[in-house]
Amino acid sequence: MGDIDIGLGKSARAAYRLEDISIVPSRRTRNPASVDLAWQMDAFAFQLPIIGAPMDSVTSPDTAIALGDLGGLGVLHLEGIWTRHESPEPLLEQLASADPIDRRAILAKMYEPEVDRELVARRIAQIRAGGAVAAGAVSPQGAAVLADTAARAELDLLVISGTVVSAEHVSVGEEPLNLKRFVRELEIPVVVGGCTSYQAALHLMRTGAAGIMVGVGTGRASTTGRVLGLGSPLATAIADARAARMRHLDETGVYVHLIADGGIASGGDVAKAVVCGADAVILGATLAAATDAPGHGLHWGLPSAHPTLPRGGVRDVEPVAPLRQVLHGPAVDDSGRTNVVGALRKSMSAAGYGSLKDLQKAELVVLGVRP
Repeated sequence: MGDIDIGLGKSARAAYRLEDISIVPSRRTRNPASVDLAWQMDAFAFQLPIIGAPMDSVTSPDTAIALGDLGGLGVLHLEGIWTRHESPEPLLEQLASADPIDRRAILAKMYEPEVDRELVARRIAQIRAGGAVAAGAVSPQGAAVLADTAARAELDLLVISGTVVSAEHVSVGEEPLNLKRFVRELEIPVVVGGCTSYQAALHLMRTGAAGIMVGVGTGRASTTGRVLGLGSPLATAIADARAARMRHLDETGVYVHLIADGGIASGGDVAKAVVCGADAVILGATLAAATDAPGHGLHWGLPSAHPTLPRGGVRDVEPVAPLRQVLHGPAVDDSGRTNVVGALRKSMSAAGYGSLKDLQKAELVVLGVRP
């Protein structure tokens, strides 16, 4: 990928979004029923490469359980409203019924109470009691504070999630989280992210993380690209992380899973993310559009409630179907927002690939002409 001159003193690489690329079918086709969508991270096996975003509009304890029943994984944000309020449902209904101009103020009040560690433990216990893998997300700042509580509650999988997470955080006035020591001392598998570059991905892999999240500022609820000027188109970001994984695998023999995060809306998007190198994807707005989603037709992330620098608003999402139908169909229209799994199966079978690992070997083309 050649550099493009921005001016005499600066050049940049061309980079590609998922919508800029397409999968080239192989010489064979398959029956969709023969396609295997299973994958495994650490000791946990999943039937679908679908992860519910750690966003309060997407994943509640109940939806985490439902996603587990449907073959995926739901990640509850352990610093979200479900660990700040005993009964957040009335607050969610108030937000959903409010005038759009008042939503940000209501959202800010929802996140004013401190995280209750007892609630953290109870939410984890609730998900485990429902038979699902208990996965919880924390910010880098909250990791050291909540890790012991989460571990005692027998959390299965910890996700350290931030706009950008690095293995080398520089701080003045406070001691930063030593990510490598933290990950290696914790007795549960850890996923960290986001990142968008080869070097950042490689350094996160070297912390001992079981997986890394790839993507910054590409989600529908995020305005990080506009507010902070950060990000990279997702297809290129995943491919760069894939190259980092190959080097890490050569050096250590350890395979680190890549989880694509941001703006993935359809089965075709999932397929293209896998071809680029992802093992699984995070779905946000697509799952927030389920009629039984906790956001009641709204979608937002934790950065939207930041007290001094919000990076995302409260977005309207049109409810389309129950969660089961969003994932497994039948589709309600041709938008790709429902029957995501069916579309992924059809994409893989039409292209001739029988498993996610096989799909990673598929050929891609870039659509259109880029300058």
